[in-house]
Amino acid sequence: MRILIVEDDPSIADGMIDALGSANYDVEHVSTGAACLDATSGATSPDLIVLDLGLPDMDGTDVCRRIRETSSVPIVIVSARSEELDRVLALELGADDYLVKPFGLRELLARIRAIVRRTAVTGKTEPDGPDLGPLVIDTRAQRVSLAGSELHLTPTEFELLRYLASDPGAVRRRSDILRDVWHTEWYGATKTLDAHIAAVRRKLGDPRWIESVRGVGFRFEVRG
Repeated sequence: MRILIVEDDPSIADGMIDALGSANYDVEHVSTGAACLDATSGATSPDLIVLDLGLPDMDGTDVCRRIRETSSVPIVIVSARSEELDRVLALELGADDYLVKPFGLRELLARIRAIVRRTAVTGKTEPDGPDLGPLVIDTRAQRVSLAGSELHLTPTEFELLRYLASDPGAVRRRSDILRDVWHTEWYGATKTLDAHIAAVRRKLGDPRWIESVRGVGFRFEVRG
């Protein structure tokens, strides 16, 4: 698996390169947003990107947005920006996870492995699921279409939608979603869940596909 690290601080980059290399990942490093965009535009684009926001030539949020225009490659943000608004903005732009600096390298590895597990699960062949009306979720190809038009979801958005849509009408508790989609028991990740729910609703075009159940979680409802 090829991981692209986009980080302009050599000491932080070196630590991530060593940790990921020791975990048997194939690691490439660039230090600018332009180099990141070049690396993701070719035929040998990475399988996952670790992206800093404070890059010397452009803001990392702009890099994330531009990548999402053409690719669903998983993106993990690493940044010193710790405000909730910064985290939510990055997630709404399509990031799959967000780590605030300073962070532990073991935590970074755990987050990457969780994303890899989610991506692997969505790639498996599964039996036909429930009738979702105009919505078609192809787990084998990891594609979603609505009324014949393809929706471009990130891997985490895809897995979240697949999970909710697997049992239409059922109420999914927040804790269950975090455990089964994010593979975490940490309830503090609920803001991450809310940001991804908002992004999926926006791409579906009608927020009523995913209904909020106050104090509990969410329910997927098939729309005509």
